[in-house]
Amino acid sequence: EEKMIKAGIIGATGYAGGELVRILANHREVEIVWYGSRSYIDKKYCEVYQNMFRIVEDVCKDDNLAELAEQVDVIFTATPQGFLAGVLTEEILSKVKIVDLSADYRIKDVKVYEKWYGTTHKSPQFIQEAVYGLCEVNRNRITEATRLVANPGCYTTCSILTAYPLVKEGLIDVDTLIVDAKSGTSGAGRGAKVPNLFCEVNENIKAYGVASHRHTPEIEEQLGYAGNCEVVINFTPHLVPMNRGILVTEYAKLKRKADGSLPSWEEIRAAYDRYYKEEKFVRVLEKGVCPETKWVEGSNYVDINFVIDERTGRIIMMGALDNLVKGAAGQAVQNMNLLFGLKESEGLELVPCFP
Repeated sequence: EEKMIKAGIIGATGYAGGELVRILANHREVEIVWYGSRSYIDKKYCEVYQNMFRIVEDVCKDDNLAELAEQVDVIFTATPQGFLAGVLTEEILSKVKIVDLSADYRIKDVKVYEKWYGTTHKSPQFIQEAVYGLCEVNRNRITEATRLVANPGCYTTCSILTAYPLVKEGLIDVDTLIVDAKSGTSGAGRGAKVPNLFCEVNENIKAYGVASHRHTPEIEEQLGYAGNCEVVINFTPHLVPMNRGILVTEYAKLKRKADGSLPSWEEIRAAYDRYYKEEKFVRVLEKGVCPETKWVEGSNYVDINFVIDERTGRIIMMGALDNLVKGAAGQAVQNMNLLFGLKESEGLELVPCFP
């Protein structure tokens, strides 16, 4: 019989790490053997997350990547920016596959990374090798030969997938693209910070990282590859008082046809269908139905739709996903499935939960 894939998680007690544990608990091919957490070493995992009582019996271990690499087939690093880049070596990568949920290897231009993240990259030699793990776009590059996957950001996954077919097909003028996004507070992580306290967040909505959010260059770079052009966008995220979910609303001018008319609804829909009809986790909704975060919560789905505004010549594209699943842990498991030649949806057949 097939032997189980052994997995280690560093950052297992953060929100994305906890979601990895939840998803992998129901994965037929994987067992977690290392729950790494700098904050809770030697504490039982189920004491940190009581939902795992009698499901996970293990205690938390440290974040020693070199030691972990000797014991597992795949490592998930659900860690702050800079952690993996600071400890990754060729020796480690020669032994184990890594799916990194941080931004350390997402951006191919190290100067762009260093500018937006305000830090020096400690291991730029691995950037070119890392595959950007947006499965619906890069699936054929995420193979068993891959050693390092840069798992995309949550805003980024939603923003890219929502516009990707239209950028790829040249149906919109990318210079006019504006991405307005809203996220639940789990996106800010589990660290104790005053701006994330209940009283600060509840009954409130605010924009943050305006004209400076770190996911901007990631969206620009990936849509630039799609359109084979330079992409410069406005991206504005907002914090919304809910636990999970991202909704993006994107605006762009449609490219007019030779006769001056706009592309029809049918033409735009056909472009989406060309890329997403066979995609299990991208649901392009029926005409007139707008995506809502509650219809994807707890699942690996992205719901997408669009409206053409004839009056202004613009298209309004919308996308919704669960920032902890398709925006983080679910996508990481999707990548792992591709890395090991498993069925891509294994462990991810999660029906959105409502209410």
